[in-house]
Amino acid sequence: MSRGGVLMVQGTASSAGKSLLVTGLCRLFARRGVRVAPFKAQNMSNNAAVVPGGGEIGRAQYVQALAARALPRVEMNPVLLKPEGNLRSQVVVLGRPIGTLHAAAYQEAKARIWDDVARSLDLLREEFELVIIEGAGSPAEINLKARDISNMRVARYAGAPVLVVGDIDRGGVFAHLYGTYHLLEPDEQALVKGFVINKLRGDPSLLEPGLQEIERLTGVPVVGVIPWIREPGIPEEDSVALDRRRDTHGPFRGIDVAVIRLPRIANFDDFDPLEREPDVRVRYAGQPDQLADPDLVIVPGTKATRDDLAWLRAEGFDAALGRLRAAGVPVIAICGGFQMLGEAVEDPEGIEGSPGSAEGLGWLRCRTRFRRGKVTRLSRVRLEGGPGLLSGCAGLEVEGYEIHAGATAIDGEPAAWTADGEAIGAASDDGLVFGWYVHGAFRDREFRARLLRNVARLRGKPFAPGEAENEDAAFDRLADVLESSLDIERVASWALAGAG
Repeated sequence: MSRGGVLMVQGTASSAGKSLLVTGLCRLFARRGVRVAPFKAQNMSNNAAVVPGGGEIGRAQYVQALAARALPRVEMNPVLLKPEGNLRSQVVVLGRPIGTLHAAAYQEAKARIWDDVARSLDLLREEFELVIIEGAGSPAEINLKARDISNMRVARYAGAPVLVVGDIDRGGVFAHLYGTYHLLEPDEQALVKGFVINKLRGDPSLLEPGLQEIERLTGVPVVGVIPWIREPGIPEEDSVALDRRRDTHGPFRGIDVAVIRLPRIANFDDFDPLEREPDVRVRYAGQPDQLADPDLVIVPGTKATRDDLAWLRAEGFDAALGRLRAAGVPVIAICGGFQMLGEAVEDPEGIEGSPGSAEGLGWLRCRTRFRRGKVTRLSRVRLEGGPGLLSGCAGLEVEGYEIHAGATAIDGEPAAWTADGEAIGAASDDGLVFGWYVHGAFRDREFRARLLRNVARLRGKPFAPGEAENEDAAFDRLADVLESSLDIERVASWALAGAG
């Protein structure tokens, strides 16, 4: 049986650029006619996506599959950890949750989970000519190496040539590359074929002495220097990325969107398409006073609805939101945010912790009850018309996906949407508040334009839909950058050497 080639991208640290590099390489090889797929053994992120047929994987691997022009599937990210706080994470294996585990218990469970990781990689190698593997964090975390299922254990298992990427924008990149390499075992060092320096803002020729010296010290060549890409157009997978967003709390002429930064915020990449609109500003409010005077408030998804609802009240967001609501500021809520805006969140079985219930904000006439099992599905919603935010949306069909625990029942007959016989959304009578379970809806250009026109009309702000770059064009732009900054023929020779 033939097996596809492999190439692995590891990093000197989190956020060094592994995901971006894998995404670009997937598109680059796909453009060359190679059947390529991404793979990440274990991802930790509350940004997830639903694959066709159900099951969830990390959003980064979903995007990488699109870049590879491949159908996303659960084997591309066999283990997804979704943090819930207090050192606990929901563990998703092959697209389905197997439980919520404390960090120590998960370390013990890795021995059992490894078989799923290995089988997934084997299956992809049987079906694709090349699998590009992304590591997690750093392979030099010597306190974690004994139970590693994401980095060098995968590389050794697959016999994968490894590129190690370092972030020069943080400073100390040569020390990071040198230290990472020398904390590896000799057999692991033998797999490291090249270094990549990422996020260079200056003249690459100034690096030349350092490039020569790091190769002399390690025997590993630098096979690429990637320039700083200001707006890559690729979703971030970790909420740490929100810490790097520039301060945007000053005056703004266009539509000002304030997203509440919940402690366990999930799927914040929902709002990337809004950020790319030139007449829209998206900012994240971690305190009530940061809401200021927005034109639209978004209550996003969360991995722990009851806990984040309690935080929202403790911080005073409920009162601040009430004042904005009274002033006519529209509000959109997604997934866990939708649950919070209802009348109650009931959890008699303790799905999100200890059994109990919480009073919602009461802005929507609905109640949510958590139950065992989890909804993960692709959704197509046919919108009803109405006042406020929904004006002019009658008959519009929007595609997205759902990832949630619990079912929501609608009281009375407000504007509502259903899927598979269950309520997935509702709106207030005046149309200034609506919530639903649908992620990814803002990627629909027509829905986004109609909704933002309504916000602009309600708030007296200018808005003209931008010619936003679509995701596919962003993949090609990224691949162009990599093709011009990497020794791609050398990398390709390593990647495809073991195929056949």
